[in-house]
Amino acid sequence: MKKLVSNILRLVLVVLVLSFSSCQEEFEDIGGDQETIDASSSTAALIMQTSSNDGSYDNIVDGASCFAIQFPYVVSVNGVEISIDSESDLEVIEAIFDELQDDEDVLDILFPITIILSDYSEINIESQAVLEELAFECLEGGLDDDIECIDFVYPITMFTFDVNNQQTGEVTIESDFGMRRFFAEMGSDDLVSIQFPLTLKKYDGTEIVVNNNHELADTLEYARELCDEDDDNDYSDDDFTKEEVDALLVACPFEIRQVVRNEVDNTDQYFERLMVFNEDGTVDYYGNLNVAANGTWSTSQTDNGVLLSLHFDTLFDFTLEWYVYKLEEGVIKFYKDNGNRIVLRKNCEVDPNPEANREALISLLQECEWIVKKVKNQGEEVERLLGYEFQFKPDGNVVLGNGVSVTEGTWEIGLNSQLQLSLLITMGVEPDVSFEWPLVDLLDSRLKFKIEETDHEMILLKVCDDSAGDGDVSEIRNILMGGAWNVALYQEGELDSTASFTGMDFNFQAEHQLQVSVNADPTVNGLWRVLRDSEEGLKLYINFDTMDELAELTEDWKFVSMTSTRIELMDESSDGTIKTLVFEKP
Repeated sequence: MKKLVSNILRLVLVVLVLSFSSCQEEFEDIGGDQETIDASSSTAALIMQTSSNDGSYDNIVDGASCFAIQFPYVVSVNGVEISIDSESDLEVIEAIFDELQDDEDVLDILFPITIILSDYSEINIESQAVLEELAFECLEGGLDDDIECIDFVYPITMFTFDVNNQQTGEVTIESDFGMRRFFAEMGSDDLVSIQFPLTLKKYDGTEIVVNNNHELADTLEYARELCDEDDDNDYSDDDFTKEEVDALLVACPFEIRQVVRNEVDNTDQYFERLMVFNEDGTVDYYGNLNVAANGTWSTSQTDNGVLLSLHFDTLFDFTLEWYVYKLEEGVIKFYKDNGNRIVLRKNCEVDPNPEANREALISLLQECEWIVKKVKNQGEEVERLLGYEFQFKPDGNVVLGNGVSVTEGTWEIGLNSQLQLSLLITMGVEPDVSFEWPLVDLLDSRLKFKIEETDHEMILLKVCDDSAGDGDVSEIRNILMGGAWNVALYQEGELDSTASFTGMDFNFQAEHQLQVSVNADPTVNGLWRVLRDSEEGLKLYINFDTMDELAELTEDWKFVSMTSTRIELMDESSDGTIKTLVFEKP
């Protein structure tokens, strides 16, 4: 009997174990730290505060950080009605307020409106009195409940447990709204667990990875003091210190976005120019090409906020004591009464000291001659300049020639209006090269310039002593100059046009001159060069005037094969058409 009871008990235990295992099988792996937290714990409160709706961005309208007004709505600002459809429209209100510093600004909301609370619940408001009553209940000065200086990176997986710490569910949360509602729907005794690791993003864009509940709570608590949450009702006008302004100014170069002086908008002449604030109190302004001006800067704390003193001997529009009235995402704004305003935008991608690159390019251009491989003007190739030679002189003069005739102009290196290192060529009789050419590719033997907006492009190849040190180039030149050549084949795609060259002798002469004769009578003159392209190997450049009957041969031809009596060349056009040119000795 005892043995039977024992066996029954053993069977019951096995069934219980199997039942327990099967209940847990669905939620077997929850990953990371499996410790649960109480839905009413301090850690849960920190999570809810971080995922709360931030109501401080529209304080200029409602004066309350614990709620925000739902878009769209209409306000009247100093008698002007404005539709507020997005957060960016709030800047219109501030711009009107900032037009005059000594006037009394009046803002009226057109009711009814709907406000969204920190838990994302909504309340309809019918009057200014009711709105002010709710706003009065908000804590001001950054002490409201929400934590704005850090954010969760979604999605996040959460698990729920019963009082026996047994998992009862799993949910994937995609947003702050979802996180806040998840906790709002739980009872005070419910337990939750988070799938770790978990990523959070700080106000400055840097990310933090936490691996357990303890690290999460510490990170969120610490984040309360990470930044100025801008919860004051003055809407960001003085929520920063002199030290914060100083740190921002020297962190990166700044692009100029707006300049208004004595109510005159001078933005066009400064737009996207570069200003660099140095830690030693100097400031550099980079104009159209070279550094246009050097000045000094300093800041001070006044009763009216942070004051920036700028002084340039030659830039009147910037020389003033400016009040700093707003810092936002990479942008700093200054004002002074009587209609003075400057807006700068941070640009950390620009080289704050391009002088070294400028000097290197100047030195490289003067080392040797530079041959035109390509010139494009508004997308159209200017083939008549193929093989022409630039000589950049130390005195700022530049010569462009084809071995017979030359054209002169001037050149310099500096920054263009988009702050790119550029080659400025001024050559009135050659408008196809007279541009500010932004440098996009720099190799010791090859330079590429491109103007994206207008599809202008120029590629130059360096040639020193006419490639005297390149044995292959010298050998090919000697073969080509060894007598007359005839066209044995000229084919473009499926079209064979060889017959049109019957009776023509091609003579590759000194000084890169190419003479074509019919029955020993010279009829056409062109240009030829053999060059080693750093990207495409050895090339034969042939250039006939666009009006000549031989203009179709104007190409930079790639060598396919070559003997002392036969040369095969090919070129592929932009549309993929293959052109073949074969020269043979008669």
